[in-house]
Amino acid sequence: MGKFKGINHLALVTGDMDKTTKFYRDILGMDLVATIGGELAGEPMRHYFFKCGDGTTIAFFEWDGVKAEHKPAGLPVRGAVQFDHLSLNVEDEEALLALKAHLGSHGVDVTRVVDHDFIRSIYFTDPNGIALEASYWVRDATASENPTQDTSLFKDPNPVPSVQAVASVDR
Repeated sequence: MGKFKGINHLALVTGDMDKTTKFYRDILGMDLVATIGGELAGEPMRHYFFKCGDGTTIAFFEWDGVKAEHKPAGLPVRGAVQFDHLSLNVEDEEALLALKAHLGSHGVDVTRVVDHDFIRSIYFTDPNGIALEASYWVRDATASENPTQDTSLFKDPNPVPSVQAVASVDR
């Protein structure tokens, strides 16, 4: 089996494709690169794709009657949830600060810059209540062919068993 080249698309849900398009295309600056419309299983639908990197898109299905949920990025949640947040990669701190200012100028609530040691981030929410993060790598954990070789990036003091076995060999 070959290695994955990245994420083709992350499919999310909206009840308002126009509002979603205005946010992702007009505020975040992602190109709208493809659209599908019609019916699926007898229901009207739209499926729009926004480019967020080479070969990578965020896609939305518009379904009638979908209600926005709000789950703040990176904060604890109670109850049934499968998705926490999506982090979008930016080039560097200058780009992160520019995005923070840009979002604020459009009335989007955005957090302070959070320092996670090897990444720095801001958090905000789209019009559908989807928790988003924008981050840049201070030390790029994906840059090596052997991602476990930089043990300074492994910060969990009590890793799960499948990682403990690797950690004891690699460290």
